[in-house]
Amino acid sequence: MDKVYTGCFVPSDGGGGMEINMEEKILVTRSSMPSMEEYIDMIRPLWDSHWLTNMGELHKSLEVKLKEYLQVQGLSLFVNGHMALELAIAAMHFPPGSEVITTPFTFISTTHAIVRNGLQPVFCDIKTSDYTIDEDKIEELITDKTVAIVPVHVYGQICNIEQIKLIAEKYNLKVIYDASHAFGEIYKGEGVGNFGQVSTFSFHATKVYNTIEGGAVCFSNPDLYTTLYNLKNFGIRSEEVVAEVGANAKMNEFAAAMGLCNLKHIEQEIAKRKKVVEKYREILGTVPGLRILPEQTDVTSNYAYFPILIDETRFGRTRNEVYDLLKTYDIYSRKYFYPLTSDQACFRNRYRGLPLQNARYISARVLVLPLYADLSLDDVERICRIILEGESGCR
Repeated sequence: MDKVYTGCFVPSDGGGGMEINMEEKILVTRSSMPSMEEYIDMIRPLWDSHWLTNMGELHKSLEVKLKEYLQVQGLSLFVNGHMALELAIAAMHFPPGSEVITTPFTFISTTHAIVRNGLQPVFCDIKTSDYTIDEDKIEELITDKTVAIVPVHVYGQICNIEQIKLIAEKYNLKVIYDASHAFGEIYKGEGVGNFGQVSTFSFHATKVYNTIEGGAVCFSNPDLYTTLYNLKNFGIRSEEVVAEVGANAKMNEFAAAMGLCNLKHIEQEIAKRKKVVEKYREILGTVPGLRILPEQTDVTSNYAYFPILIDETRFGRTRNEVYDLLKTYDIYSRKYFYPLTSDQACFRNRYRGLPLQNARYISARVLVLPLYADLSLDDVERICRIILEGESGCR
């Protein structure tokens, strides 16, 4: 990586300063990894067994350990978070053309998983309080074609689980949670993967917990394990029997090995992330024109993301201006999520006329700041100073 800075002078509150060596870019996230030695020790037996995929011993071990850690009744591993969600929806066997109510304020994978199942996404606006789906607007979107709700725990902010459950039971709808941002979180003493018919997780390299690439579906109905197994393994049940039409979405042994290693360190990683978030909150928490999501009561956070909402009229700079300013110092934030999934080019303006005022307002102003376990607090202070002081924040 090219060396960009020799140093940055950051004044302290007392008028002094500190010299920070800036030899690397600061990305919005960085993958947590075990030591090379630990990972090599984990994968070494593969050279003896030559069993690299197809639900090997590491795959089986990780399923058991994740089920325990996430405090869920059932769990099935997948090659990535998208296939976990897409095949979890497929496991519900909804009639083609059915409608699924979901949020536009999410990663595009959520919407693609619905569409690729031959279903019609129906976009519901979000709440400005926590950016999750507005449960008070769901009922008005329900028709005789509605079969499910796919809410998203955004940035680790947990949806209104109780209200969504009441609506789903009233109209006999399935609830499929995209919990990609909520790995390991606890809601009212219960693992967040327990809610809905299924909850899905992503273990992508950018997440709090990663298996390089990977994902999981969590469920309480034991029959779903067989269904999901079939869907991720071509429907193969024996050498001569293919029971269902399926895909190839198995997690391989190298990914499972990374997952087993990272799981050993997950609590320390989350504790480090918490310190980063606390420093951001300390510096930016009371700045006029910047809004930081409040910590949710009854939720044990995983500190997955640190979004700020920038009100340009009060703060004096737009979200895009702050994004561009940070980028000039090789600090890479992210406009996450912008545009809304409903407004992406692949849908050819089909949903642009929908009344999604809250989602569009937030999407145009939200900025996710760098956050990972090894991000130093000195770097956090520098990022904040550049945001607050503009070009004078780093000399």
